[in-house]
Amino acid sequence: MDVLSDAIGVMRTGRPHSTEIRKHAPWGVRAEPFSGAGFHVVLEGTCWLIPPTGPAIALGVGDVVCLPHGCGHALTDSPSLSLTGAPPASLRAMPPSADEGATTVLLCGAYTLDRTRPHPLFEELPDVIHLPARLGHRTPLRAAVDLLGDEIANPGHGTGAVVSALLDVMLLYILRAWLDEQTDDGPATGWAATLRDPAIITALRHIHQEPARQWTVEALGATAGLSRAAFSRRFTSLVGTPPLGYLTWWRMTLAARQLRENDKPIQTVAQLTGYTSEFAFARAFKREYGSAPGRYRQQSRR
Repeated sequence: MDVLSDAIGVMRTGRPHSTEIRKHAPWGVRAEPFSGAGFHVVLEGTCWLIPPTGPAIALGVGDVVCLPHGCGHALTDSPSLSLTGAPPASLRAMPPSADEGATTVLLCGAYTLDRTRPHPLFEELPDVIHLPARLGHRTPLRAAVDLLGDEIANPGHGTGAVVSALLDVMLLYILRAWLDEQTDDGPATGWAATLRDPAIITALRHIHQEPARQWTVEALGATAGLSRAAFSRRFTSLVGTPPLGYLTWWRMTLAARQLRENDKPIQTVAQLTGYTSEFAFARAFKREYGSAPGRYRQQSRR
């Protein structure tokens, strides 16, 4: 099991979407905050991204910028351009501006995410991830950008499925690149270090692959090749929570998804997430979500 893929998978909802946007200077658009993540890739020309806080970010051809928390921002050809009353951006309908000045072409995408229970890896991400274009760097990400841009510009049979799959690939490559950069800048910390620690990532993969197994700290430590005490200290230091605390969090996250997305009996959901007693499962679930499993299922479908 892939921990990074799982971290994204438990939060993803709906289908991602994207479009190519062409603007001529002077121009500026606003993007309101939303419950998801988005990205912009500069295919031609230059522009500026205005984040909610901090200085404007200059973007050139090949630059990728990701907003993993869906924060509001603006895009413009000049940081000095007044954006008061600027039109809101829409991935589905952004007509080209009048042909007056330099052209900027952007490839933009958006993902809807369930923010009610974000994976701790996502909580560590900054509001803005800027990945400047560098010759010979991030070749897979560049290839995904090229494929996505070509599919949008030249749609054919199956384009909907192709674009959706490429957008998933884009998000993974963007997060990979950011995680790699954390180690380039010095010793990694947090989840960037966690995913590079062979012992802890092995234990995490076992938790993700077998959430129903009756794990103990000693058993998880054995999968990592560490003693109980050494494993517990290392896991807690890197992940930010004790091993069995993360196990419970992951079980409850999977249980909530099962309750939202299918009609399996609650007893079955309990067994799939490591509880032999429906009562024990209901008690643990209510402690995490504030409502009983059955009520949670009803409320999530309204």
